[in-house]
Amino acid sequence: MPRMSVRTRLSIVYGTLFLISAGLLVGVTYLLTVRAIDSTLGKPLVQVTYERGGIETGPGGQVNMLATAQREVDSALVARKEAVLDNLLRSSVLLIIALGLLAVIIGYVMAGRMLRPLHTVTETARRLSESTLHERIALKGPQDEIKDLADTFDRMLDRLHRAFDAQRRFVANASHELRTPLTINRTVLEVALAGRRNPPETKALAEVLLGNTARHERLIEGLLLLARTERELATAAPVSLPDVARTAVDQIETPDGLEVSAELRAAETFGDPVLLERCAVNLVENAVKYNVPDGRVEVVTGREDGAPFLRVSNTGRPVPPYEIGRIFEPFRRLRGDRTGSAEGAGLGLSIVAAVVRAHGGTVQAVPRDGGGLIVTLRLPAPPSA
Repeated sequence: MPRMSVRTRLSIVYGTLFLISAGLLVGVTYLLTVRAIDSTLGKPLVQVTYERGGIETGPGGQVNMLATAQREVDSALVARKEAVLDNLLRSSVLLIIALGLLAVIIGYVMAGRMLRPLHTVTETARRLSESTLHERIALKGPQDEIKDLADTFDRMLDRLHRAFDAQRRFVANASHELRTPLTINRTVLEVALAGRRNPPETKALAEVLLGNTARHERLIEGLLLLARTERELATAAPVSLPDVARTAVDQIETPDGLEVSAELRAAETFGDPVLLERCAVNLVENAVKYNVPDGRVEVVTGREDGAPFLRVSNTGRPVPPYEIGRIFEPFRRLRGDRTGSAEGAGLGLSIVAAVVRAHGGTVQAVPRDGGGLIVTLRLPAPPSA
């Protein structure tokens, strides 16, 4: 059963209160009318009395005629009273129904006018994103509860705007300050490796340091990407999941003996193409990296219940179900996998989860029978669909 809006509920409350009040008013009016009629028309117009065995008659001595006339007049008065009360009750009920419907309509209109500021607050909140946090509701009107709510929301937007600006500046500064020294170190080490006069020990040390520098670069790139995907999407466009998955498979180098298969059915979504491609690359890279000799990786795209999905499954060692939840946390791996090794920084699936959340989708990982994982991304369909 669909939930009624606040406006509809207020209209029903207004109409119900009016009907109850009108019903009480009609009931009281009906009882007072009955009492007034009984007190005014209850006395007979003709009176016949008997005294000491004799009969006191009216003019002409026509006792039977007067008694019959009294009974007829009394019956006529009772019938007329009942007709008047019945008409009064019927007219009052019809009037209550008509006025009740009118009260509901008027209540619906008035509730809409009263709730219009709340609609303004809701529309502004729905429209705001990281790039439009400078907008404010700036509600005008009396300083009532709704005005207090709008002003509180504006103050909250001020704090959020400052926080997002500080985060954006921090990410930009960190990107520059962290990449620059690593780039200089990598250049110096490459020059040392290319030099012919350097002894073998120096070149061996340079190779080790170059590997550490490359790992730190990947770590910084992953952290910066994770920080960017946790915020609002900068760009959004129609994206073909089969194209994204095909590009990801082509970018990953697979070792000998590892079989990679792709079943790419049509699936369209809406989002940032670069982030979605990075998401697919991380999934395929993770499936290749944590596999077994002569294993396989399966990449599937398609639609389920009208929603596009990307599913990557791989063979590997058995994964306990209780360890599934921690693999999407930054710097967390399954037991037995060493964080911070040369294989990666432990941010691949964290970036995947952040990208999916930024697109309004869901990610689910379940253990595969025989070992390995099945990771499924479900993304929203494009607006045109």
